[in-house]
Order: sequence, then structure tokens, then C-alpha cells
Amino acid sequence: MSNLEKKISLPSGAVKIYKIIDENSNIAIKELEKQTKLDRGKLEYFLGLLVSNKLISRLDVVSHQVSLTSNGKEAAEKQLIERRIAKILNEKGSVSLDDLSKSLKTDNKELNAGIGLLKKQGLIEINKGQISLIDNKQDVNKDLQLILEKLFSGEPVDTNDFNELLFQRNLASLEEVKDIRLEVLIPYKEMSSSIQKMSDVSRLTPEMIRDGSWRDTKLREYNLKASPPIFYGGRKQPYAAFLDDVKQKLCALGFKEMRGPAVELEFWNFDALFQAQDHSAREWSDVYQVSEPKHGKLPEADYVENVKKAHENGYNTGSKGWRYKWNPMKSARLVLRAHGTSVSARTLVDLEVPSKYFSISRCYRPDTVDATHLSEFTQVEGIVVDPSITFRDLLGILKAFAVDIAENENFKFKPDYYPFTEPSVELNVLDPNLGWIEFGGAGIFRPEVTKPFGIEAPVIAWGLGIERLFMVKHGVADIRELFSHKFSWLRTAKMSGD
Repeated sequence: MSNLEKKISLPSGAVKIYKIIDENSNIAIKELEKQTKLDRGKLEYFLGLLVSNKLISRLDVVSHQVSLTSNGKEAAEKQLIERRIAKILNEKGSVSLDDLSKSLKTDNKELNAGIGLLKKQGLIEINKGQISLIDNKQDVNKDLQLILEKLFSGEPVDTNDFNELLFQRNLASLEEVKDIRLEVLIPYKEMSSSIQKMSDVSRLTPEMIRDGSWRDTKLREYNLKASPPIFYGGRKQPYAAFLDDVKQKLCALGFKEMRGPAVELEFWNFDALFQAQDHSAREWSDVYQVSEPKHGKLPEADYVENVKKAHENGYNTGSKGWRYKWNPMKSARLVLRAHGTSVSARTLVDLEVPSKYFSISRCYRPDTVDATHLSEFTQVEGIVVDPSITFRDLLGILKAFAVDIAENENFKFKPDYYPFTEPSVELNVLDPNLGWIEFGGAGIFRPEVTKPFGIEAPVIAWGLGIERLFMVKHGVADIRELFSHKFSWLRTAKMSGD
């Protein structure tokens, strides 16, 4: 017997919803919730009745929308940096970089980016430190600014021609939006004569018992096939749970956890790792320097002297060192920890032989934020010291990170260079979304790193970006998702061990 031939009992609330869905084909469940003003549990009950009677269907729809990042929102409100620069130059004529920075009240990184964009478009010239407009009639990136303002105000806008630029400049990101749409399978008009309205009363109340009205009340039948309301219980943040899982696995393998401060001496961050004091990675553009206080206290004098000798003449390693005058004041400078290897360097003091250590450390670098980079990130770091340890053992550990932790069999090793290891290797893994991505580097500590601390046995070391391990394992295409506040991701993301 078809639905048209049989009688169907529905409460008045379900009938009302049936009519709304019939009048608004492909209506979103959120819109239906607004129109009916019913709580989600009640609404789901009525929808369950309509679905089970094959009067409507539910469709899970996944779409993508362009949303402004914090940088994009700021540009929408204050104007793009290149437009702000052009406006000042148009008003004042020739302006120095310092005066421009003071007028805009922005950091050098953003200012340099804006100047670079204007110079690339041939709109400015720089002569003896003075910046001036070549063409003061052009409305710089007017269309892009309009797109940002429309996105900010919530107006519908086609961004297809601008998406690459929006994503490249971190002005917007592509977000996945999940929705439930409702469609009528049989029009209400065809079913109206077959619908019998049933009671909406689902339970007896004390008042009904007292006044005797229960005798004439027909209670609503329970539909055991109806879907219950979705309940999201408490759970640990997925990425935090992954970090705990990695830590437990390393502890189970006999590794001891090592710790170090987030505000670090350049001595431990660079010098103890045989990184020359004129290395470009030690400049302000690659490391966060602490402005106050600028310097800290260097460690025990013997260790400082040995590290100094390693830099100046190679100490007793057979190396010639970097052959320059080592500066203890530069070594005492305070920076934010730029890599987890600084924790390994600290652990070399009084290191037991044999032993193995790991750390999961927050690190800080002024990187450009994109799908695989953050200015604040986490590294899983480790060292193993043993007279019999070899480079092949190190490759085996890196393979375990790729296969057992990231759960990816498509990995490869590439030779690499680091000032503190020799030989050195880079671990790469093939991600279906991002292609080949670098997990991190590893190698055997050079004698110039270990001998100043009295260590004669070989020490293997590695430092991997643990966010990328998580991304590959769980199919996350953008590293920023790991710290998202979106409930849809937090509630449904796969947890470690699932």
C-alpha cells in the first residue's frame, strides 16, 4: 500500500512543519528552526516522523565558503596596507620609511610587504631613502578592497577571480560548511486527506491527574524509529589528545622527557649547537628577540669556554671551528625558543651514557602564516646517546614517526645540512592534500656540539613539526585548523586511537 492510500497519524506540529517544507523546497534545517521557533530536540522529533513516513527527505550538504581571516578583517576596516601607504604618499608627497612607519603605526613586516606590492606594480619609486608615488591617480587594488568590505559586511559576493590572491596574502581562508537540507517527497496537497491529526500530549501531568482530564486525553504514540537529538559530550581537543598520545608512546619506549624555558639564551639556542654568530638565522627577521631584559646569565664558565673554543678553533675535535672572535654578549642575548633543539642542547650537560630523551616544545619564529606554517608551533625533539648508536638507527626512528604516528607509508629521506649535525637528513611524507611536505630534520650531533660538554659517545638527534604529523594522520589541509574554535571540527574530528 502506498503512502497516498494509507492513513498517517501526525501531531499538529509535524503537519505544520510538513507545510513549511512543502512551501520552501530545499529549506535548510537552521532556517526551519528560525521559522518554527522550536528547540532542536522537538524539531528533530517532528522531522523524524515525516522522514519515517517517507513524506520528506534529509540531505547532508557540504559546501565551501570564503571567510575573512583576522588580517582580512583588519584590511576591510582600515584598508589594505598598500592603499594606506598610497594615501599618505598622495597627501604628503615624498616620505621616508621611518615617517611612513610612524604615520601608519604598523610593524616593519607589514610595511615592507605593502611597499613591495606597490613597487611590483610600478606605482612608487625609492630615491635616497625617500618613497614617492609615480602615479597618484590610480586607485590601488580597488576591486580587492571592495571584495574584502563585502565579505566583512556579509554581502553576497563572487570571489572566484580573487581567491588565489586572498589566500596567498592570508586575507581569507576556505571553510567547509556542513548543512542539512529538507525536501518534500510527496506534496502536502496530495497527502492532506490521508493525514489524521494526533495528540501532541506525550506525558501525564499532575494537573491532568487532579482534574481527571487524563480520561479523555489520547497520549501521543512514541516513534521508536525517530532519530534522537544529537548530544555532544565533553571531549579533549583533538590535537591536544594527539600530543598526549605521542608523549605516552615515547614514554612507553623508555624515553625520558626533557624540558627547557620558552625564553632562551642564544647560547643554548645557537652557540651550544655550533651555529655561527653571524648566521642569518640569528637575525631579528628569523628569531624573536626579547626587548627587556635583553640579556640573561650564561651557564657554568667551563662550558662557555669550551663552546667558545669550538667556535674559534674547533676545540679538541680536529675541526678548525668558524675561525672568528666569539662574542659572549651576543651569546647572552635572550630570544624566544626558535627550535626544540635548544632543549636537547641543555640536556647535554651531565648526560648519562647510554640514555634517550624527548621533548614536545612550543617554538616561535616570525614565519609567514600559511597552510603549513605558523609563527608559533610545536616540535617533537629527541636525542639518543649510546656508544653503539648509528645513522641507520636514526632512520629507523624517523620511519616510526612516519608510519606508526603519522600512519603514512609514503615517506622518503633527503640529505640535508644543519650546522649542528653531520650527516644530516630530512624526512618528507606524501600528503594527498599538500603533496610532499617536510616533517623535519635529523642527524648525528657534530663533535663540536658534544665534546664541549664532555660527551665522547655518538648522539643522534631529530626535531619534527608535530602539527604536520597530525595533519597527515587526520587529513587536515590547513595547519590553522588545529587551533580552530569551530564546533563542527572540534565535535567530529577523529581522535587518536579511534
